[in-house]
Amino acid sequence: MAETERVVVITGGSRGIGRAVAEAFARDASQLILVHNDPDDRAAEETLALVAREGAKAEAHRIDVSSRTHVEGLFGDVIERWGGVDVLVNNAGITRDTLLMRMSEEDWDTVLSVNLKSVFNCTRSVIQSMIKRRTGSVVNISSVVGQIGNAGQANYAASKAGILGFTRSVAREAAPRGVRVNAVAPGFIDTEMTANLPQKAKDAFMSQIPMGRIGTPKDVAEVVYWLCSDVASYVTGQTIHVNGGLYM
Repeated sequence: MAETERVVVITGGSRGIGRAVAEAFARDASQLILVHNDPDDRAAEETLALVAREGAKAEAHRIDVSSRTHVEGLFGDVIERWGGVDVLVNNAGITRDTLLMRMSEEDWDTVLSVNLKSVFNCTRSVIQSMIKRRTGSVVNISSVVGQIGNAGQANYAASKAGILGFTRSVAREAAPRGVRVNAVAPGFIDTEMTANLPQKAKDAFMSQIPMGRIGTPKDVAEVVYWLCSDVASYVTGQTIHVNGGLYM
């Protein structure tokens, strides 16, 4: 399928990196399906308006991506209506930060479910269709924290590191059928999630970034878009770091 006709599903697609990814794909007038779990639909509606200005067709769905039932219901409907999914961007993520000695089982389970189990749920729901059609691209959004760790984020770091192992394993399974699976690991990016960090933590990150600036959602989105394009057709099982040199 030509890039201008792609069906693109983006989880966590209502704001931040997910919104920037939607705007990048909107340039191709793709059919966009934005998945979110916000308390209301305001952010999703803003994103829909932004991509509509680029001429893309888009719709938004509020579901719990950690629920296999919810995910299978949505993707079953999308595949039935559109014939398949060409691009899946697994971007949904949350934090529940605290030191390990204070971390509750609920803090651990919730972060692993939303950040890691959702990647399993969504990828499993599209992979058979992609393999059958012998085409497709999956990009999983990890984090620099999954590589270097971060105090107070044992649950988040574990979830993001898990994504990297999952990415490489599924890439090996799907490559013989023409389906590519990659990961993008952002560093310190200017989003609502990082805005809530204490200033001391922000300053500590900034002091370690050789490029001397915080990243933008667009910095990440352009790499995601490239990975899903024809010019990256020989790239699979890779982790692309977008971090200004924070981790090399």
